[in-house]
Amino acid sequence: MDDQSPQEKDSRILIVDDEQSIRLTFEMFLARDGYGPITTASTFDEALAAIKKQKFDLIISDIVLEEKKGTDLLHAIRESGIECPVVMITGFPNLDSAAAAVRYGAFDYISKPVNKETLLKFVRQALKHWELENEKKKLQQENDKFKRYLETIFSSVRDAIITIDNDLQIVQLNETAKQWLRYSSSLRQKDLQSYQSEMGRACLQDAQQVLASGQAVREHQIESRKRDGNLRIISLNAAPLKDGSDEFDGVVIVARDITLPTPVIDTGSRNYFHGYVGSSASLHGIYTLIENVGKVDTAVLVTGESGTGKELAAEALHAESMRRDRPLIKVDCAAISEELLESELFGHKKGSFTGASSDRQGRLILADKGTLFLDEIGDISPRMQLRLLRFLQEKTFTPVGQDTPVEVDVRIIAATNVDLRQKIKEGSFREDLYYRLKVVEVQLPPLRTIKDSIPILAHHFLSLFRDKLKRNIYGISDQAMAGLVRYSWPGNVRELRHVIERACVLCAGTTISLDHFPEEIQRPVPYDDDPATLQLPTQPRAALLPFVSEKDEIIEAIKRAHGNKAKASRMLGIDRSTLYRKIRRLGIVDETAAPTATPHSN
Repeated sequence: MDDQSPQEKDSRILIVDDEQSIRLTFEMFLARDGYGPITTASTFDEALAAIKKQKFDLIISDIVLEEKKGTDLLHAIRESGIECPVVMITGFPNLDSAAAAVRYGAFDYISKPVNKETLLKFVRQALKHWELENEKKKLQQENDKFKRYLETIFSSVRDAIITIDNDLQIVQLNETAKQWLRYSSSLRQKDLQSYQSEMGRACLQDAQQVLASGQAVREHQIESRKRDGNLRIISLNAAPLKDGSDEFDGVVIVARDITLPTPVIDTGSRNYFHGYVGSSASLHGIYTLIENVGKVDTAVLVTGESGTGKELAAEALHAESMRRDRPLIKVDCAAISEELLESELFGHKKGSFTGASSDRQGRLILADKGTLFLDEIGDISPRMQLRLLRFLQEKTFTPVGQDTPVEVDVRIIAATNVDLRQKIKEGSFREDLYYRLKVVEVQLPPLRTIKDSIPILAHHFLSLFRDKLKRNIYGISDQAMAGLVRYSWPGNVRELRHVIERACVLCAGTTISLDHFPEEIQRPVPYDDDPATLQLPTQPRAALLPFVSEKDEIIEAIKRAHGNKAKASRMLGIDRSTLYRKIRRLGIVDETAAPTATPHSN
């Protein structure tokens, strides 16, 4: 009867010998006995190549090879980290060769001639040994993994966990328990009776009660002062600690800070969608609109204030479309000059203008069969507007310096944070291009109008930066959350992200408080006519200043911020880099000067 396991039979074996007859004989013996797959090599280099190409469960090698020794191969195997058993075979057995083979980790050593029974015997022993070693290693890895899981859970849980033996000596406690008990690693206070704080005395009382009665103590609530003097309400649970034989072995105490409420999230609603985070009704409408419009191959105009996630909308529309497996090419129209933008979009031929040293493919060609996202579309020049309009009408374009048109299949998604209808009135944007782009409009709401999404957004960013900065921050205080909800967020979600990141950097404890936020969030100033006021009104700027041009609005914001560009950009709800680009484009030389009169169309 064959007492070998299926794993032994289904084993990858490498035979290394410079004599073809021996390789073929060994291969025949093993194959007839059900082993395989089997690989053979005649030289040292062939063996190394085979080892690098695949893993083996057993290597059988002659100790004498052409120009090399089998022990050299054994040394190379061990140097490369391969751990499978190696059986060495030689026709000239001696003590030195045997010692060298053992020194380099050979499983065994066989003298020639090798008959079938001897070969199969050593192969069975080696593979059985290898199977047992692998099983042992697997069990050890599982044990180590389970141990790490327990240690991670024990150390990272926000509750304080303390284990105490029958003599009231602390056996183990996690980081939270160390903080609450004010445990000193240098003093290594193990005696629970030495802790005289409110929490220490309560833990001692509960531990003594459990040890005396053998029964658990549930929901024992106490007041405990933090280091800063603020009050913390703690709920204690103490239970008997028993070993595997059900022997009474001490007490485990779990303490929870019930002054830090866990944020309630409606799991029945959709809170996450292609990078968006929020559960308000208006956001759910955006999610549904993007899902529906994404599947229709038509132009889309994404509008909204700076920081509302227009680029995310473009990515979501592309991901929901049939073009999702093709490229999504992005172009920031405001960041590129008119001359470069034309070449960037449509490409150019070598020599078409000064500096055109080679042919260049435009973004439209790169986006063929995919999607082209044009951000800040309201900033492009009249010439670029005309070229883009012709492309949308004809689906063809002519690269700069080329005579023949090029046809591509591209879906256009455009985005802007300005009122294009106002720009049409001012004569700075083509009405026909506006309607070509706005087949469907996705209008993103400013954060101040979806305040019910602020808590889930704040906790999302807290989780993100807690992991990134490796901070043990578990929550946001009620006062801090109220400050976030109360603030009007001129920079929208982007500003909220930066505020939470800043708070995570400044927070040294486990909870973000109001003091970790900027002054305008701690003490918001109502919007009024005071030029020093930096807080935006709750209604959009367009509703308050319907007849002010973009240039006048920027100059006025800089005046109110006393020349501070960072504050002015926040008032305008745009990035500082965008503000500088607009200043250059609009030719604002003396930004703090009084605005000049600008004619407006009615």
